[in-house]
Amino acid sequence: MTDTSMNRRQLLAATAATGAALTACQTSAAENDAPNLKGKSVLITGCSSGFGKMGAMLYAERGAKVFATMRNMPRPEADELRKAAEGGLDITLLELDVLSDESVNKAVTEAENLNGGALDVVINNAGIGTGAPVELQDTEATQLLFETNVVGYQRVARAALPKMRAKKSGAIFNVSSQLGRVMIPGMGLYSSTKFAVESMSEQMAYELVPHGVDVTIVQPGGFPTDIWKNGNKLSAPMLERADEERKAAYPELVAGALRNGGGSTDPMDVPRAIAKVIAMSPGKRPLRLPVHPSRIPQTAINDVSTKTQLAMLGNSGFGPWVKDVLERS
Repeated sequence: MTDTSMNRRQLLAATAATGAALTACQTSAAENDAPNLKGKSVLITGCSSGFGKMGAMLYAERGAKVFATMRNMPRPEADELRKAAEGGLDITLLELDVLSDESVNKAVTEAENLNGGALDVVINNAGIGTGAPVELQDTEATQLLFETNVVGYQRVARAALPKMRAKKSGAIFNVSSQLGRVMIPGMGLYSSTKFAVESMSEQMAYELVPHGVDVTIVQPGGFPTDIWKNGNKLSAPMLERADEERKAAYPELVAGALRNGGGSTDPMDVPRAIAKVIAMSPGKRPLRLPVHPSRIPQTAINDVSTKTQLAMLGNSGFGPWVKDVLERS
């Protein structure tokens, strides 16, 4: 009993130390690295606010040709990016609704035409979140979550991949979450969509090895962006639609369903971390990119997942693809 207990404590201590070291490396990289992205074309979804908007500005400032997309154009949220473009940054605003095949295909095609060929980078960032117990997530809310957070990512990737494959190069970044590996009661099916993003993205990473296209899963922790405010706009009517008996079964979770969170962290950590990976050599980009200055609890799960996938498929016919993705430094 004593030996088992000591081993468990040692394991937890080692995991914490590893997480702290990784966090220190990421923070240092975010603060000190300013990669040159000149010559890179980058299409980003969900640029009306948050990581998408910040990333569009950052990548353009570092020399990239940026296609910043959002739905329901024109809209006031695009004004800052438009002014930046008028001031000399290479930012093109395009309307793109991830819920629509037609809209996605039109925007990606226009970006490719303006770019003169395949895009170098696609960042699937547009997403939504709702709060409440799973039982209170009605079909309307559930379908919107999965259509936006999962199917929307696949729509954009499907539109961009043919030209990327033909060119034998490219990088797709799918923004997941810590909550794509761990979960918190009362977050509805948000974690479920991010778990789906994790598995879909890893599968894509293996399948795209022969085509020279990298896939990186971005795992942000809590950051103060508009996802909280926008989530409340979706959660409030969902709670109004819920019947009283269901709500009465979860009083604490219903009371905390509308959130104002994210802490005091710097949201720029995320686009800075992505910029560093964009600048890496093809075939060297990591599969997963945890980003948070202090909390990255998913790292241990990422490590176990890597070992499990290698054990299961490393010596199979898929072994070369799996090893190519998972054994990158």
